Amino acid sequence: MSVPAHAAALLRHYADPRDRAAEDVLFLRAVPLLDPFARQALEELNGPLLLGTGRLTASGTRRTAERGLEALWELSWPEQRLAGIGAVRLHAFYGAGFRQPHLQGGTVGRWPLHVSTPEQAAAVLPTLRAIAAADLHNLVAQRDHGIVPASGRRGRS
Repeated sequence: MSVPAHAAALLRHYADPRDRAAEDVLFLRAVPLLDPFARQALEELNGPLLLGTGRLTASGTRRTAERGLEALWELSWPEQRLAGIGAVRLHAFYGAGFRQPHLQGGTVGRWPLHVSTPEQAAAVLPTLRAIAAADLHNLVAQRDHGIVPASGRRGRS
């Protein structure tokens, strides 16, 4: 039986727990592999929904105050900033007390992250898209659909 990519990622996440130093190295390798796909998922929202008004920022890998590791990709746009709410966020993190790294959005939950090849990083794209779409949905719920430029311009494709 063939295992779907997202199920295989879960299996990798649960199998073979490594020591902290080995996981740190894997996380440091995973972030550059994820970077183009995180950017793609956010740009896929920027074009059709934000009408290209969004600004994408990426932190690269950095140490957290708790001695963990993280990387952030954020998409902000004028209406969101004026509303005083957070940007659409993709967050890869490996907390100091965690056994393995995870993904989450700014307003949505965690997903397992276990990437060590370009193919595995590419397989995460649907998850990154889902996180970004759910995050945008939750940000809209904090205000209204008016923060999404395209929502007021129906008829555009």
